Amino acid sequence: MKQLLRMGMALLMIGLITACDPDGKEINFLPTADEYDSAMVQDWMELTLKLTKESAGYTPPVAARMFGYVGLALFESVRPGIPKGLSMAGQVSGLEASNLPKIDPNLEYHWPLVGNAALGQIVNACYAPATEQNKFLIASLQQKHNEYYRNKIQDDIIKRSTEYGIAVANAIANYANSDGQQFCYQSNFPASYTVPTGESFWVPTAPAFQKIPLQPFWGKVRTFYPNNADVSLVPAPPTYSTDKTSPFYQQALEVYTTVKNLTVEQKTIAEYWSDDPGKTFTPPGHSIAITRQVLAKEEANLAVAAEAFARVGMGLHDAFVSCWNAKYTYNLMRPITYVKAQIDASWNAHLTTPPFPEYTSGHSTQSGATAQILSDLFGYNYVFTDRAHKDRTDINGSPRSFNTFFEFANEAALSRLYGGIHYRVGNEQGLLQGIRVGKNISKLKFRDR
Repeated sequence: MKQLLRMGMALLMIGLITACDPDGKEINFLPTADEYDSAMVQDWMELTLKLTKESAGYTPPVAARMFGYVGLALFESVRPGIPKGLSMAGQVSGLEASNLPKIDPNLEYHWPLVGNAALGQIVNACYAPATEQNKFLIASLQQKHNEYYRNKIQDDIIKRSTEYGIAVANAIANYANSDGQQFCYQSNFPASYTVPTGESFWVPTAPAFQKIPLQPFWGKVRTFYPNNADVSLVPAPPTYSTDKTSPFYQQALEVYTTVKNLTVEQKTIAEYWSDDPGKTFTPPGHSIAITRQVLAKEEANLAVAAEAFARVGMGLHDAFVSCWNAKYTYNLMRPITYVKAQIDASWNAHLTTPPFPEYTSGHSTQSGATAQILSDLFGYNYVFTDRAHKDRTDINGSPRSFNTFFEFANEAALSRLYGGIHYRVGNEQGLLQGIRVGKNISKLKFRDR
């Protein structure tokens, strides 16, 4: 009997295998998502990073939202093929089981083809403004993985699997549109927003002096984990003061002094984690890149990759909503504004200050969420090397190694102090905020373990 089982498992990649046990009873070996590798998922993750960099309007909050829905569509598509897999319907905000298609449990599905079809469909939907060249790359990647299996799988299984993957992706696309942000990449700076005024409040900063800050309503966008933005809201920042002995002045003085005395390593860290939109795949893209590298290192199977992509993607979205909720609750001015007014009018930050309020740090929040989620998935003492920027020539993109996921998150957070972008408190509270977001995402049940 054990020999028959081993033979069946060895042949799973070519489709449904039928055998008989010693009593003559038929045994059906139905392949599960655990039994395929994650090469297809990693290819799609890499392409979404390119699309994020090259699609107009894909600022960090917008990019994080897209990663969330792409990851969710992948997971829901292959979830019926995951042993004891549980749907996110009824767990994440607003997703109902009645709106998701169902498989026929009496028929076979090929889970890599299901996932490939779902990813092709949802990526097309989430990156609608992609260039024609990049739309061609989406179609080409989908065809590449279809062709790989075309002569190995029966035609009816191919058809059924592809149709099911597309149906799931369409259902998730409809769910995504119900959050009211279908065209968010077109409305990063809404003219309808009235910028509040006050002595501690954000004002436009050099060099663009953008009058409307980025995505001022984003803090009220639907999160995946119910009310994640509200339950993760941080305490107020230190009280604004120009008194040189006050905590607020000291926070600003630290930024000023740090930037004035940056070491070579600190400059490298500031630039490595900057991940400016339009120039790179954005900060949430960096977290996706790290996740992709971990999946490759682990030689993760399709089921593990789908769950990791969904968890990290949804965590990134919730982190940015939570962070933006804090930003526009407190509307705190940036260090460059305070330092120039109160300490040194000639001072400039090492990096360009982004056009939105300071508290909390988006880099810190999304890194904290990612570190928490990846630690829960792969361990709290996970050693890895990040090679996300190894091909860049405009900065020192040399690979950086870490002993834990929280080490990378702490470095990403500190990078904003080194860059002169954030006060220390904005980074530290951002990390804590992200960790709370990540812990909530980790409460979602992907398998009935």
